[in-house]
This record gives sequence, structure tokens and C-alpha cells, in this order.
Amino acid sequence: MLTLVLDTNVFVGALLGKGGASRRVVRACLGGEYRAVMGAALFSEYEDVLSRDTLWEGSLVSRADRTLILDGFLSTCRWTEIFFAWRPNLSDEADNHLVELAVAGRASAIVTRNVRDLAGGELRFPDLSVLTPEQCLERYPCQP
Repeated sequence: MLTLVLDTNVFVGALLGKGGASRRVVRACLGGEYRAVMGAALFSEYEDVLSRDTLWEGSLVSRADRTLILDGFLSTCRWTEIFFAWRPNLSDEADNHLVELAVAGRASAIVTRNVRDLAGGELRFPDLSVLTPEQCLERYPCQP
């Protein structure tokens, strides 16, 4: 099974969008076609962004719905502890936890809308790709 790290912007995009690649990637995780890894820092980031009511104004997804969807998603994730910090690596310190989680969880890819910043790290991990949701679906097809 394909193991991924889903950046917060992909998960939020799946909930705010009207379909699209982000939603297909999240659905593939929920349906067991992909396996997402989750760690403490990423979990905190998901909770923080999902609790920002101003971000969700006008959205059909209520706070209760967001909590249920996150709980369902987390139930499919493999919890991964990070024991080694790969620093300094990325120019944006706030993104380093994604690379560390991917390495610790032996993920094949980080799926993000922030490809440029994540792919520009000083350290290279040959077995780890940084992909947009569209690139992920193209490289690793799943059910529509």
C-alpha cells in the first residue's frame, strides 16, 4: 500500500473544494487505497486549521462535520513518532516536520500544494517524492 504524508493544505482543500484531486487523495486514504502517516506536529496543525471558524465561513462543512471527518481520517492513519530531527533542511522551518514525518514513516511521498518549498531542501531523500495531489493521482492511480 502506498504510504503518504498529506500536508494540511491538501486536507483542508479536500473539505473546502468541490471535488478535485485533493478530495480524491483524501478519499483514497479513507477507503484504504493509500495509507497516510500522522505525527504529533501534523496532527496539531490539522486541529489548529480546522478550528479557525473564519476560514470556514460560507462553507457547507460545519465544525462538527470537520471533527467527524478528521476523526474518520485519523482512524485510517498510521501514527508515527519522530525520533530524529533532520535540521537544518527547509527554508521554512515550519515545514521541516513534514519531511521528518515522511522519513520516520517510510512514506513514498509528501502530497502538498507547497511543492516548491518542500522540494527545495538541503537534504535529499532519494525514495521520497514531493507531489501535488494531481501528480500523486497520476503517479499512483486510485479509484475515482
